[in-house]
Amino acid sequence: MGYPFDLPELGYSYDALEPHIDARTMEIHHSKHHAGYTKKFNAALADHTDLHGRSAESLVAGWRSLPESIRGAVRNNGGGYVNHALFWDVMTPGGAGAPSGDLASAIDEAFGSLEKFKESFAGAAGGQFGSGWGWLVVTDGGGLEIVSTPNQDSPLSDGKTPILGVDVWEHAYYLHYQNRRPDYLSAFWNVVNWDKVAERFAAARG
Repeated sequence: MGYPFDLPELGYSYDALEPHIDARTMEIHHSKHHAGYTKKFNAALADHTDLHGRSAESLVAGWRSLPESIRGAVRNNGGGYVNHALFWDVMTPGGAGAPSGDLASAIDEAFGSLEKFKESFAGAAGGQFGSGWGWLVVTDGGGLEIVSTPNQDSPLSDGKTPILGVDVWEHAYYLHYQNRRPDYLSAFWNVVNWDKVAERFAAARG
């Protein structure tokens, strides 16, 4: 889907992820923060009709090659747009406790076990200074890697395909968890939609 970009629907109610992520946080996060990124992303692209047929992901991946006047806006607001779209998609009420199939095997191969993966993922996300994201990505070679990015930067810009992401900006958790980022990250596993992560993994590997 190209320009203008629409605010994605969640596919579940604001209170559906409680008690792990509270309804008020979800409402503000989706209807204010994500909506704001969407509006500013569209505004930056409004006069660049030659870019209107491109996907949000391709624009974010290639922001460095865009006209200088919109690079910052696409990097920040386009990044916020695609990052949050993935975030909502990889969560679900009562998420499965563990991945299965090819994804489970790849996680075991890359990290040793699901528990070791979770520890490393939480370490990367929890250790991100200030605002940012923790990611599970598929590399060019088809392997799995854990990375973190500051602000609204996307792994797409580094040639990596994110398949699972967690938002560690304070607006994602502060109302409920205050400064307890590790507690938020621990609760996150209760709502991960491993089926969606597996779909993204399969698509990324072609």
